[in-house]
Amino acid sequence: MKKMECNGLAAGYAAAIVSAALMLLLGIGWNVGVYKSAAEQMAKWHLFFTPSVGGIVAGMVEAAVISFVIAYLFVWTYNKFK
Repeated sequence: MKKMECNGLAAGYAAAIVSAALMLLLGIGWNVGVYKSAAEQMAKWHLFFTPSVGGIVAGMVEAAVISFVIAYLFVWTYNKFK
C-alpha cells in the first residue's frame, strides 16, 4: 500500500493566505475603530504591524511568512513521524 503524505507547500500557502487576509481585515478594522483592542494586541506581537497602510502591508507579509514556516514545519514533522 502506497504511503500517503500531506503536502507541506499547500499547507504553508494556505496558512499564509489566511493569516495575511486576517491581518488585512484587522488592520482595516483598526482604522475604522472595530476590534481596536485586538489590533493593538496584535501590534505588540508583530514587529511591523501599525494602523498605517504600510504597516498593514508589512504586518500581512510578516504574518504570512511566519504562518508559512510554521505550517510547513508542522506538516514536514507530521510526515516524518507518520
